Amino acid sequence: MAVSEISPIKYGKLLAEVLPKVIETRDEFDRYVAMMEQLDRRAETGGRLSPEEEVLRSLLERLVKDYDDQIELPDVPPHRMIVHLMEWRNLRQADLLPIFGSRSVTSEVLAGKREPSKAHIRKLADFFHVSAELFL
Repeated sequence: MAVSEISPIKYGKLLAEVLPKVIETRDEFDRYVAMMEQLDRRAETGGRLSPEEEVLRSLLERLVKDYDDQIELPDVPPHRMIVHLMEWRNLRQADLLPIFGSRSVTSEVLAGKREPSKAHIRKLADFFHVSAELFL
């Protein structure tokens, strides 16, 4: 999306609300992730994002990814990483049904009885806004 497609005034107002900057703390990271999720939910439920909101979402995604790439995560099996991310975001198993498609598959993956498929891994990475490598 070209810069000329967005309104500098509208985008400026969004930036003034969010105040994006290089993430330095966990609180900033959590705040940006929450904002991205709010925009994602609106887009998923049929609410169309403005071009300015799309650009802001891309900026937040980049900031979150850059911060996330700096964090050293332990080498753990995929199911343990999923459980960790769920606990971190106060999610329940039912919250992952859109990713896995059924309660039984969700339960088996979270218990470590089944490996997540490539499609599951892509959806998990998008859902948690992390690299797919975490689940490999």
